[in-house]
Amino acid sequence: MGVKAKICGVSTPEAVSAALEGGAGWLGFMFFAKSPRNIEPDAAWRLAQPARGRAKVVAVMVDPDDVEVDRVVRLLQPDLIQLHGSEPPARAKAIGEHAKAGIIKALPISDPSDLDAAARYEGAVEHLMFEGKPSKDASRPGGAGQTFDWTLLEGRRFDRPWFLAGGLDPWNLSEAVRQSGAPLVDVSSGVERGAGLKDPALIRAFLDAVASV
Repeated sequence: MGVKAKICGVSTPEAVSAALEGGAGWLGFMFFAKSPRNIEPDAAWRLAQPARGRAKVVAVMVDPDDVEVDRVVRLLQPDLIQLHGSEPPARAKAIGEHAKAGIIKALPISDPSDLDAAARYEGAVEHLMFEGKPSKDASRPGGAGQTFDWTLLEGRRFDRPWFLAGGLDPWNLSEAVRQSGAPLVDVSSGVERGAGLKDPALIRAFLDAVASV
């Protein structure tokens, strides 16, 4: 089957084209005001049109209320919603049912005990995502390019497909997959030339690395 990739935080036609041409399976659009990758739903809808039928469209949100979910779902019509906040399993499941969309739940990891949270979410979501835990003074969850000890995932089995995220780039992707056994990978800042500025060449390089794993 091979490893499959999600390119997150896309905000330009050039980034979308590079991701689709490289074979990305998911495109993520960020809806969080504190993120340099934040985008309006109507702009995301326009960017997502070439992806329909080629890659899954993902709305990335942080502790959204129902009003925010409704607005994004109505305007973007995503296939999945990625939750990056402190949403408990019941809330994650409720958002998915309300939006009629699959849920990806991001879980921050720094030590083995953090992986225990996965069991609580497996009955509520379609995908899990494991990423580096942000520092205590971080202004936003995720998106900080932080890695964690990938060997914590080695040999682990989960009931849901899972993504490895956090600090991945074209140069460490192969080693990250080797150490973790990740079936799916997610990248955002690792393919940027500046905060929120996706570089099509880096996207292509990352997807080339994925294809060669």
